Amino acid sequence: MTQFDLRRYLAQNANWLGAGILLTFLSSFGQTFFISVFAGEIRSEFGLSHGAWGGLYSLGTTLSAFVMIWAGGLTDLFRVRALGPAVLIGLALAALAMALNAWVILLPAVIFLLRLFGQGMSTHLAAVAMARWFTATRGKALSIATLGYAIGEALLPVIFVAAMALLDWRWLWGLAVCVTLLGIPVLIRLLRQERTPQSLSTEASSTGMQDRHWTRREALLNPLFWYMIPAILAPSAFVTTFFFHQVHLAEVKGWPHIQLVALFPVFTGVSILSMFAAGWALDKWGTARMMPYYQLPMAAGFAVLSVSTSIIGALVGMVFLALTAGAHNPLPSAFWAEFYGTRHIGAIKAMAAAVMVLGSAIGPGLSGALIDLGVSLDRQFLWIAAFFVWVCVMVQIGITRAQRAASGSA
Repeated sequence: MTQFDLRRYLAQNANWLGAGILLTFLSSFGQTFFISVFAGEIRSEFGLSHGAWGGLYSLGTTLSAFVMIWAGGLTDLFRVRALGPAVLIGLALAALAMALNAWVILLPAVIFLLRLFGQGMSTHLAAVAMARWFTATRGKALSIATLGYAIGEALLPVIFVAAMALLDWRWLWGLAVCVTLLGIPVLIRLLRQERTPQSLSTEASSTGMQDRHWTRREALLNPLFWYMIPAILAPSAFVTTFFFHQVHLAEVKGWPHIQLVALFPVFTGVSILSMFAAGWALDKWGTARMMPYYQLPMAAGFAVLSVSTSIIGALVGMVFLALTAGAHNPLPSAFWAEFYGTRHIGAIKAMAAAVMVLGSAIGPGLSGALIDLGVSLDRQFLWIAAFFVWVCVMVQIGITRAQRAASGSA
């Protein structure tokens, strides 16, 4: 795509791409990289250890993963312009609950709401919309829509960490409420003429394996889905672990927290480049060639972070993490559409989104418990690196077997 073609593509699809960017940006308030900025204040306020805070966070996130199985399927039934504002209202109420809550017993419920409407439904709604609205340029659309998440990841932690020197952390959650509410009329305006939803148009939908549309039940009975589960779970679980324990990591490494947070824009910049490269590549070659290998940089990144003692080492490790994190944004969403079709993509991707959310619950809780047991983050990061290598092997086996089965069926 030439520069002129790209400019025309962006102009022709600005409203729909803008809606995706807005949804992924506002999802930041329910993402771990944002919530974990307040980890020290929350633990101090409620008297929680690393393990207790991680356990409560995992409980709320796990509950949101189960609800996502049902809630994610709503994207097959409702237009984005109807469902999007409802999701953002829920996210604003969740942020308000975090600002006002004074009882530790309610903390898992607050986390549940933040994760469900933020990490869960906001990102799921944006990804399903891009996968359904775009076919030939699905990779580019998914990459562009995910820019909102990247912008939030780059700017919000630095801004809010700096703002905590001036304002109480609860007031900052009130600011998150205001920003989310302001996004609702913007989303409605962007989608006043929503692109024809393929959930209501059988002619425009694209098929998957064996030239047919797979239902969620059929996908769950297909072995490929289960080979893909570790690849969906691992980045969510362990990138979440990294960001969730950022305060503790800075403490044990002897780095000022603000110095570590200052690297986040570099992480985001690399992930954006990786995201667009992956989007271009999957439009050219498809997801089957890319899925088995794109998580290898994540393995290298955790290995580097494990042995690094300097902030430069942290930078190198985060660059490797970003290479996979960026590619992970468009690739799995395009994978479900490519292999299982788009007619039931909302319900199928809802299962994958639930696995992703569940992974983000497992990572912090497990890591926090291990920290309390005396297992250092350095050792944990080495184990995580080995796990990512195993994930790549499983994906290669799964795709190879699925392609053989599809060829035999044909």
